[in-house]
This record gives sequence, structure tokens and C-alpha cells, in this order.
Amino acid sequence: MAIESMANAFSLKGKTAIVTGGSRGIGLGIATAMAQCGADVAIFARNEEAGQKVVREFQEKYDGKFAFYKTDITDTQSAVASVNACIRDFGSVDILVNNAGVGPMGGLLDQKEDLSGWLECFDVDLHGAVRMCYLVARHMRDTGKGGRIINITSNAGEIVNLPFITAYATAKAALNHFTRVVAAELAPLKIRVNAIAPGFTLTDFTNRIPPDALEPLFKSIPLGRFIDPIEIGALAVYLASDASEAVTGAVFTIDGGYSLLH
Repeated sequence: MAIESMANAFSLKGKTAIVTGGSRGIGLGIATAMAQCGADVAIFARNEEAGQKVVREFQEKYDGKFAFYKTDITDTQSAVASVNACIRDFGSVDILVNNAGVGPMGGLLDQKEDLSGWLECFDVDLHGAVRMCYLVARHMRDTGKGGRIINITSNAGEIVNLPFITAYATAKAALNHFTRVVAAELAPLKIRVNAIAPGFTLTDFTNRIPPDALEPLFKSIPLGRFIDPIEIGALAVYLASDASEAVTGAVFTIDGGYSLLH
């Protein structure tokens, strides 16, 4: 239903969110923002130690219920088991954030002959997200309540930039269009599907960039800085909340204006 006022429009209280890859980086920023806005949060990731650490920290800081599920989204059996366990433990799932991903460097001709790196990237970044959408959207349909699905893509899916990251960029572009198509398909079921396309973000990856390479990178971004994961989390909260009830099939770029110049 459309909101009638801004009172509690961004609240996620009483909602359960799955965040894949939620134990670090952008995923952790999203999980944190949602926990701060009242959501119960289920972390799906492969690293159990990191995931359980996040759950303990959330339990100390925030009200709500939090749990970790060791999950490989490229494996159907693993994904099914985790989704079923989450539904059992939380009662239902209202929000799915498909954040888990890999970002291999290199162009097409840098691939091995068997294209194993290309296929691995698609298995995680595209097919893993599609698998999770299928499993959770089916649950959302069956509850009759609908839900919110947010796919984390990349500005690399919208622009061509150097150095080439061909597999990653192509998989993210495909996920952007999948978002639009599935948004139209699922709208009658009250399931809204949107995407967030970040640019350079403060994560383990950008922390490894040599200091002498940072200055030219900052100069290539109109706002002159990288994005903080909590800022992506704030946008995800908007898309998960009642405030964005009329928004579906959209891809929101958040990159400090980088894609405007590239």
C-alpha cells in the first residue's frame, strides 16, 4: 500500500532480510543498515567464522533476531537448505539482498581456454543471484504477502572502463536486465525487484589499491571519494521499505558520479 505519511516510512521493524555475502564489505554495510532500521537479518555466506562474528556483534548492538547460514549460492542444494532453514527459524522472509559476488580482473583473451574463470564469475554473480531470487520469490508468492528483492550489481554493468573486467561487467549487465524483466513478472505478486549499481567502494579490494594510484582515481570521480558501504546500505533500506512502494525495475547507480565521465 502507498504510504500516507513519512512516519515510519523507512522502518524495517517486523521484517526479515536475507543478505548474501553479508559478512563483509558492501554486504556488511547493507546488513548493518537494515539491522539499525529494525530488521531481523539472516547472513548467507561461505565464511562461517566471519558470519558468526557479525551475528554476535549485531546481537550486542541492535534489537532483533540475527542468524548465520553457511551457504554456497552456486550450489542448489546448499541454497535450498539455507533458505528453508531461514524460513523455519524466522517464520518468513520479506527482503532478499543478492550481494554475494566475485570480481575477476582481465579481458576476454586473458581467460583460460576452458573459460573456467568466466563461468565461475557467471555462476556467482548471475546464476547464484537468479537461484536465490527463484527460491525466495517462490516463498514470497506462497505467503501472499509479497516482498522486496534487491540485486547488487555494479556501474561496470553500465559503462566500459579500463582495465577490462569483461566477465564481471557482462555478468552485472545481465543481472541489471534480469532485474527489469523479473520486476515486471513479479509485480502482480506484490514483489518489488530493484538493483543497486555501486562504483568504487571502501572494501578489502579498494584497501589494496596502492596509495600512489588513489589520487588519480579520486580525480576521476566528480565527488572525489569512494562510497562507504553504509551509504549503499541506506539506499537498500529505502528500496526495502514502504517509502519505495511505487518503485520496481529500477537500477540505482551510486558511484559519486564516476559513470558520468566514463
